[in-house]
Amino acid sequence: MKFNLFKTPQAVAAEPTSGTTVTMATSPAVVSTTAPDISGSNNTEISKNDMFEEIKSKFLNEIDKIPLPPWALIAIAVVAALLVLTCCFCIIKKCCCKKKKNKKGKKGKDGFNMKNMQGGEDDDDDDEGETGMTEEEKEEEEKEQEKLGKLQYSIEYDFENTKLTVGILQAADLMSMDSGGTSDPYVRVLLLPDKKKKFDTKVHKKTLNPVFNETFVFKVPYEELGGKTLCLSVYDYDRFSKHDVIGEVKLAMNTIDLGRPIEEWRDLESADQEEPEKLGDICISLRYVPTAGKLTVCILEAKNLKKMDACGLSDPYVKIQLLQGGKRLKKKKTTVKKNTLNPYYNESFSFEIPLEQMQKILVAVTVFDYDKIGKNDAIGKIFVGSKATGLGLKHWSDMLANPRRPIAQWHVLQPEEDIDGQLAALFAKK
Repeated sequence: MKFNLFKTPQAVAAEPTSGTTVTMATSPAVVSTTAPDISGSNNTEISKNDMFEEIKSKFLNEIDKIPLPPWALIAIAVVAALLVLTCCFCIIKKCCCKKKKNKKGKKGKDGFNMKNMQGGEDDDDDDEGETGMTEEEKEEEEKEQEKLGKLQYSIEYDFENTKLTVGILQAADLMSMDSGGTSDPYVRVLLLPDKKKKFDTKVHKKTLNPVFNETFVFKVPYEELGGKTLCLSVYDYDRFSKHDVIGEVKLAMNTIDLGRPIEEWRDLESADQEEPEKLGDICISLRYVPTAGKLTVCILEAKNLKKMDACGLSDPYVKIQLLQGGKRLKKKKTTVKKNTLNPYYNESFSFEIPLEQMQKILVAVTVFDYDKIGKNDAIGKIFVGSKATGLGLKHWSDMLANPRRPIAQWHVLQPEEDIDGQLAALFAKK
């Protein structure tokens, strides 16, 4: 009995298989450790759900307050989403394009790649990358490579008589400007900065290798030559429009040795395209009396005329020409106004024209700068008539629509050669 009494407690303490004793001993510990964790997680989940529901209810309440139907809200949301996606796509595309450009630029800049290092042949793309040239640089290089032709000229200075003689001998390999593969070249000679005195050679039709053999003389004191530039411009003559410049040769006179005659060839360079020069405006009045068949042209005034004299002024007068079928019927002139760019004339000229001839008549008005020595230079020109365009036609139509009333109108002066080309085109159609 004693043995059994001592053994029984040992068995209880030592046997691990006693399910009842182990369970009773461990279960309270398990419950005490796990129960708080389960209850805490449930509480957090419940609190999160409550917050979500509360936010959701507030959002729906705010949407209900918006005075828009549900379909409109959905449409706005869809449009906003599309805008966001489009912006993202554009940003991604731009970044990708930049990376590609950088790769190409690096390839061209470094001048070699893996194929070059391995001794392989380069592709065409590699050759393009090696140049590293932009499109603008390529265009400039093409322009430089484009040959305009060359010009042979001569220069001689007479120190005793202070005369500069410029000879235009010939040109060769000129660039073709016409559709037939040829040009109608002539050369204009200027001694800049004075643009008033200029010389033109004869026009040679349909050739790229014209022979001119013409000489022109400028009377210039030797001490003034150093600040001047000789400009030889080759033009392509066009009968019905503005003449196109093929190229030019510019020679600074302070770089030329005038102690001996000079004769040489020089390649033509591209000429700078100058902006249209403002020549001034003229105000004229037209009046027609059908019963008497009388047309009255009154030259009222001009303003902002081009400076033609060295002093910065001009001596302008106006010439009126009555034209029909390319022929000049009559001409009249105003008085000369000295040293002014804003002359006032108020001079009237009458022409007898039957009513049936009015549709065939053109009136050309040219402003000249009077010069005592040499030729009078044209400052600008306009013409009016039923065959004119723009203001020239409008002015003529207003005059015919208001018989016996003088109709005044300002006109912008145009280069004489441009107006002559337009007139030639009009008469050529007949």
